[in-house]
Amino acid sequence: MAKQVTKVFKIMAPGGKATPAPPIGPALGANGVNPGQFVTAFNDRTKDLNGKIVGCVITVYDDRSFEFELKASPASILIKTALNLESGSGEPHIKKVGTLTQDQLRAIAEEKMPDMNSGSIETAMRVIAGTARSMGVEVEN
Repeated sequence: MAKQVTKVFKIMAPGGKATPAPPIGPALGANGVNPGQFVTAFNDRTKDLNGKIVGCVITVYDDRSFEFELKASPASILIKTALNLESGSGEPHIKKVGTLTQDQLRAIAEEKMPDMNSGSIETAMRVIAGTARSMGVEVEN
């Protein structure tokens, strides 16, 4: 008989450097996942990402076993990494914190494309450009 899914939840953790300490450990434990097992498996699969924030969807089954699927980093993290920013602007319509080139925008959209529901790279670039504008980052035309 197939295993029954009891819970599906999402977390974000640094690739290759996750620890069972808060906030990851308590979130896993509260949802029925052994934090030690998860952290070991997660770090093995993300060791090449070296601290880059990675999204993860965890499916927990009735026998307390689990599976997880890795997602691309959030668009805001990719934008901050591309521009070497600490954070976005507190007043995005007034204070601008950087400028994103079309090449950078395309690279971010290509990395993020498997997790997006965009039909083409151009529509994915428009979505990423919208995220950048909401962070106070200008986008070159």
